[in-house]
Amino acid sequence: MSILPTLQNRFRDALGELADDSEKDKLLELIRRSTDPKFGDYQANFAMPLGKRLGRPPREVAAEVVERLDVAEFCRSPEIAGPGFINLEVRDDWLIEQLTAAVADPRLGVPRVDRPRTYVIDYSAPNVAKPMHVGHIRSTVIGDSLCRVLRFLGHTVVSDNHIGDWGTQFGMIIYGYKHFLDEDAYQRNPVEELARLYRLVRKLADADEHAEIGSAVLGETAKLHAGDPENLRLWREFLPECEQEIDRVYRRLNVSFDHTLGESFYNDYLESIVEGLIEQGIARESDGAICVFLEGEKVPMLIRKQDGAFLYATTDLATIRYRMETFRPDAILYVVDHRQGMHFKHLFATAALIGYGDVELRHVSFGTVLGNDGRPFKTRSGDTVGLEKLLDEAVRRAAEIVAANDDAKPDAPELSTEDRRRIAETVGIAALKYADLSHSRTSDYVFSFDKMLAMNGNTATYMQYAYARVQSIFRRGGIDIEAIRNDGAAITLDSPAERSLGLELLRFSEALDLAVLDYRPNLLTGYLFDLAGRYSTFFEQCHVLRAESEELRNSRLLLCDRSARTIRKGLELLGIDVVEKM
Repeated sequence: MSILPTLQNRFRDALGELADDSEKDKLLELIRRSTDPKFGDYQANFAMPLGKRLGRPPREVAAEVVERLDVAEFCRSPEIAGPGFINLEVRDDWLIEQLTAAVADPRLGVPRVDRPRTYVIDYSAPNVAKPMHVGHIRSTVIGDSLCRVLRFLGHTVVSDNHIGDWGTQFGMIIYGYKHFLDEDAYQRNPVEELARLYRLVRKLADADEHAEIGSAVLGETAKLHAGDPENLRLWREFLPECEQEIDRVYRRLNVSFDHTLGESFYNDYLESIVEGLIEQGIARESDGAICVFLEGEKVPMLIRKQDGAFLYATTDLATIRYRMETFRPDAILYVVDHRQGMHFKHLFATAALIGYGDVELRHVSFGTVLGNDGRPFKTRSGDTVGLEKLLDEAVRRAAEIVAANDDAKPDAPELSTEDRRRIAETVGIAALKYADLSHSRTSDYVFSFDKMLAMNGNTATYMQYAYARVQSIFRRGGIDIEAIRNDGAAITLDSPAERSLGLELLRFSEALDLAVLDYRPNLLTGYLFDLAGRYSTFFEQCHVLRAESEELRNSRLLLCDRSARTIRKGLELLGIDVVEKM
């Protein structure tokens, strides 16, 4: 049982006629975990705003609610404090019962949702004509973690990588291939040469003195979209090479997709989308272009240019139609940079006019990765930082840390060269992913290898170390933890540190619910950091292998085990691996 949702449901009943359903929803958000243990484990702070609205003393309102509140099976008698705070303390026997019931549970006591939904999650979405860069890290890891958490909770999730494989960037590459190709470089490394051509042509097309190149690029793009045999041949030659390059990065990140349906997949749908909108009276001609004019918006959404070319908006409308007809989702989430906010506002409004008003269409926006100068993170030369180079550097730095820690062990180093290499790859990439996920997705953050690889603080390295420390205890003690799980050993919570850890372990389900409520993985990383902190306090204050009795030793071993398994599962849901030794 998840404590917070259960409390909210019980308080909803106890509020009775004091508030209507919509007000209750807002009031129940004021039931939170207590920040200070002396005020109990949870605190309801809604009596003050409710009393003000009712014109009654808050303590009187709180007393009326407590009189009707039914929480006796898992809480001590609620206490009213100050001007009307309702403090609640979870019963120790109930805590022990819940912890014991999940000792061998692979789901760690987390229930599946009562009403599963179907989600389509659109994330990562690189332009395949150029290498992935630092700007792709946020969409990729946020989207992947949301997929993992929603699936674990029991929802059906369809992940779709809507790659850019058909746009102007291919017009640039085709033009570059025809005019500036270095044949030897192309044979050695096709993707690297194609990326060079893209950068070169883009630079020339943006220059005033080469305006004709910009026009020529648009011409090559138009020929591709019209089915020109030569341009289609080149596109088919380039695409597999580009996709293989991107897939290699995804393998290192341990990210995969159910579908990779790029812009080219929807090309044949675009004309019918535009004609359908015209027939429905949703779109109309304006200066030769076809536009959707949305109520309250000064700028229309353009879906076909004067020259007949289609736009991202057209493709996105076709994508919504395909997803609705194919997957029949309850929600479609777009994990995309915050700068696309206006595009999605127009897109969703148009989709509602078409008839897709019942599906949840959500732009899960995120901020920018910054350098120390407070600007978007770039190389010293001003180029965008390549994602694979970031991964390589993270692994290199992690290798130095792993080697230093192993060499400093009092007896002798434990790890082989291969172990060090494997652990460095896991730790380095985990650090990069966790650093992104631990920040609120709507905030910008400053990129720092030193911070993300720190052995303390809210980092993947700290979390992986917490997990590895538990495995070290089991190895030193020769512990068969699975046997202890299956032997029916009892859990006790006799000390404050044990109780605090036990309560935090039961909050795992609550943390997952909060993380998906507004699609914020940082709420899960925050929970794991709190859990690791409470485990550290428990470990410092409570002897495990040298406990006073076998019963107490087994109880504490089970708390260690549950902590490690929760950290491992939490990291897994973030797309991050653990290591058995560090």
